[in-house]
Order: sequence, then C-alpha cells, then structure tokens
Amino acid sequence: MYQTGGTIKETLEAIQQKKYVLPAIQREFVWKPEQIARLFDSLMQGYPFGTFLYWKVAKPNSSKYKFYSFVCNYHERDNPHCPQLPIFYDNELTAVLDGQQRLTALNIGLRGSMAWRLPYKWKNNPNAYPERHLYLDLLADHGDADESGEKYRFEFLTEERAEPGAPIECWFKVSDILGMQSGPSMLAWLNEQLPQDKLNQAFATLDQLYQVVHNKNLISYYEEKSQRLERVLNIFIRMNSGGTVLSYSDLLLSIAVAQWSGDARKEIHTLVDELNSTGDGFAFSKDLVLKAGLMLADIGSVGFKVENFNRENMETLEERWPDVKRSLKVSVQLLASFGFTEKTLRADSAVLPIAYYICRRKLDSKYVSQSKYASDRKKIRTWLIRSLLKASGVWGSGLDTLLTAIRETITANGGDGFPSEKLHEVMAKRGKSLHFGPEEIDELVEMQYGDKRLFALLTLLFPFVDVTNHHFHIDHVFPKSRFTKSRLKKAGVPDDDIDEFKELVNCLPNLQLLEGAENIEKQAAMPKEWMEAALTASARTNYCDNHALGDVPESLTEFRQFYEARSGALRSRIVQLLAAKDAEPSAPDTVTDRGRV
Repeated sequence: MYQTGGTIKETLEAIQQKKYVLPAIQREFVWKPEQIARLFDSLMQGYPFGTFLYWKVAKPNSSKYKFYSFVCNYHERDNPHCPQLPIFYDNELTAVLDGQQRLTALNIGLRGSMAWRLPYKWKNNPNAYPERHLYLDLLADHGDADESGEKYRFEFLTEERAEPGAPIECWFKVSDILGMQSGPSMLAWLNEQLPQDKLNQAFATLDQLYQVVHNKNLISYYEEKSQRLERVLNIFIRMNSGGTVLSYSDLLLSIAVAQWSGDARKEIHTLVDELNSTGDGFAFSKDLVLKAGLMLADIGSVGFKVENFNRENMETLEERWPDVKRSLKVSVQLLASFGFTEKTLRADSAVLPIAYYICRRKLDSKYVSQSKYASDRKKIRTWLIRSLLKASGVWGSGLDTLLTAIRETITANGGDGFPSEKLHEVMAKRGKSLHFGPEEIDELVEMQYGDKRLFALLTLLFPFVDVTNHHFHIDHVFPKSRFTKSRLKKAGVPDDDIDEFKELVNCLPNLQLLEGAENIEKQAAMPKEWMEAALTASARTNYCDNHALGDVPESLTEFRQFYEARSGALRSRIVQLLAAKDAEPSAPDTVTDRGRV
C-alpha cells in the first residue's frame, strides 16, 4: 500500500538529518543539469511526480550495512560521488531503493549546486568548473509549452550570469525559496526587484514554486519492512533490471559493492578518477574497471553475468584488488607514455589485455620507463596500435569471448614477454585478425582528419616523434584555411580541381604530427615559407625526410603532385609496417628512423 510522504521541504530536511539514506546497492547520481531543470518544470506544471520505494531499516540492523548520503554540491571532478556515511548504531533509517535520482535532483536544485567542465578546458584547470545554482526566470512567458513540453524557465547559472541585466529577465535562486515566507513578505521582496507592471506575473510564478516546495504533499512511497538483505536485493533487481533506469552493469556493480567487506564503491570510483587523471587525461568508466576486476582476478568468463558476481567471486576480487589496481595504473601510465589520451584512445577495452599481462608478471611502474623493458613495450605498442587501426573494430562485438581467449593465451605464453604473435593467432581465429589487406591499406592512406585512429597511425608511421613529454598537434601540412573556394581560385587552382582539393586537404597525405609550440608558430603559413623562416637548410632536409614530405612546393597549384607523391610514400611505409602477416613490425628502414632526428 502506498503512503503519503509529505512535502518536498520535509523530505529534504529528512535527507539533511540523515534519516533518508542510500544503500550500498544504489548507483551514483547520473542526471544532467537539463534533467533537473525538467523535473522542476514538471512539478510546477502539476505533473505526477512518481512514487518512491523505501526500505525501513530497523534499529538493531542499522550497523550491519553500508549507507551513503545524497549528493548536494556536485562537482564533476572533485565531488561527483555519493559520500559514505559513518556506521549507524541503533538508528532507525529509511533507505531509498527507488527514487534516488529524483531526490538528489531536488537536493541539488533546492540546497546545492552543480559544477561541470567547460568545453575545451583542461581537466586540471580549476577555472574549468564554474559553480552554478538552479535559477527560475520569474518573467519568462509560460503561457504555452515549448516543443519539449516545458513552460517554466529553469537553468543552472553562475551568480554573475544571474545578476540583473536584461529587463525581460528576473532570475530567482531556487534554493532561496526554502527560507522565504509566502504572502505579503514575498510581494514586498518582489517590489524591491521589479517595476509595478511586472509584479503580478513574477508573484504568480514565485508563489507557485513556494506551494510546490512547502505546501503540496507530492511525495508518495511504498515501504518495504523486511530486514532480509536477500529480499531487499531481489526487490531492487526487479525494480531496476529493465534497462531504462539502471544499466545492467550498474546493477552488477551495486551487487558487488554490497558484498565487499570494505568500501568497494569508494575503491572503484577512486581508481577511476586516478586512471583518468593520468597523463593528459582519459575517460575510463567504472564499467571498464569492473570488467578489469573480473579479468585480472581470473573470474568466470569476464562477462557481466549475474553468476560472476556471487559472494565467492566477490571475495576473490576483493582479495586480489591491490593487484588489479596496481596493474591498471601501470597500464594506463604505459598508454600515456605512448602519447594516448581520452581523445586518441579509440577503444578503452584495449587496455584490458595489457593490464592482465602486467598483472600476471607482477610488474610495477618501473616497467614504463626502464630500458630493459624497451623491447617488450615496443611489442605492446605495436600490437595495441594494430588493434586500434582496424576499421571493423576489434574491441566491439564478441568482446567477452575475445578477452577470455586473450587471458588464456597470456596465461600460457606470457611468462617471459608480451606474446604478441600468439595473440595474433588467437585473435585471427575469432575473426579479429590484425593483418591488413590491400583494401584496408587503401582505407588507412585515405584516413580523414578527425578520425580517432589518426593519432595512432601517425605515431606508427613516424616513430621518431617523442610524444611522451610534449603536446603534439595533428597538423595540416598545407593549411586548411587556404583551401576555401575563393583562396584556391585566387592562387590559380583550376575551377575543376577546387572541390577535389577541398576534400584532399583533410586526408592523411596532408597531415603530420607537429609539436604544439611549432604548430602555433606555423599557424596558417605555407609549409615551404614556414620552413625557410624557421629552419636551417640542413634542418629543413631532415624535417622533410622525417615527415616523408619530399619536395614541398611553394604554390597551391602544385598541391596535387605533393599529395600523390606523399600518398605513395606513406602507402609503402604502411605496407611495410602492417601488411606482413605474422611479423612484428619494426620502424621503417629509412632516413626517418630515430637516429636522424
């Protein structure tokens, strides 16, 4: 039987007093700012709020389980997770089994804030995460709903953005409604903010918000009183296994968390944060870490299956967790040393075989830099790049079966070095061959700017580039800005060639890896002009040889000849590196080897 749970204000007070808590089986808060704004709009329009599922935890049992608090001041980098609460002794608690996202959205909107990273800002830049609060525009016209069905204008804004400015806006900080009185005092406050002709509209909107938060009994819930964790877990699974609210991997992670003796949630999320802060940053997920746990602890078939998450397996995972954590950290450090980042690592799952190999050999961070491992690192790098360059996607369908086979191969053959040849064989048997045929070579030669495989291909083609300690850009040899219709025509390019030139400018033969400082210096200069200004004669020769540029022309009219010549040179190099079926590719036997740099 469903019960009435009171007002939103009363519910938030219960959250603040730690009377409402989150059980360990709950996932993290995942709603976006626009979802929170939409929830508040729905409440203002009087739409059904939905029911909640609560678990009444009896006093004697409150110390037996882990509980977490609701997120209040969300920060994408520094505070994205639900904080763990201390152990409760002899406390009667209400644990939320269904409704966490909605309650957290209310908590953030009415009591807290959100801070997410601005586009194109580095993760470690503190100014990349401006704090925003939820605001309501009291003067927005809400007579008719927009195309999304929303009538009220809720937005997360910085204080600076919410300052009075445009006469058609009046932003009210939603959290202020908790301490506000209705009636005359509200009208008096508005009178200080707005001209007389706008008071009625603003008062109607603000009073509606007040009623929704303070007076309307919008919370309804069903309460489960059983104290058996198995029954509660089963109810949770029934409520959340449909795939629309909670992903299957989220559900399994929650089950794993509930069965660890330590703080599994904190361990997993802390590790994700550490991995993603390595080098210039990655975007690994908790799903990836969870799958790594299954693989590195030799549990089951690596798949996200319920039978893999029984208590015995979770005890094994917890026991081997220090090895899992160390191996993942070393593996990601290795990826960073290869120059990979969030933007250039096409498939996160590719790190799993590397981590398993490092785990089996009990290698530590010295593996990333010591010279005695250089040959082994080169094998890993070449194998990794081959797998990332496959257009068909090695790390897509059939992943669990592939990872299980790779794990068996490394166990049998990886005791003394990375078994790349054996991995080639076992992957080929499962339709994941790392051999490249003529058509695939053609596709690589024509790879377009923006392709996530491009960085990997360029580092393979030009191994002299030290991507470890420098920020490198993927640069257009002939600057793209010169390839507008008007500029090409002005340069003397025939009309019939203009459209083709505009396509070719973004293809591999016109691309190179260039150190960030050099690329900024080069800007939109023509390549020959820039080289003559920035490099000595001998340095120009080395530069052209190293980058397989050949004889760089001065004019855009000769771009096609340059393109075709470099295309042929790159094709030969790709064939030498990738077409040999089972051989380990080595650096090209040309003047572009490291010794010429």
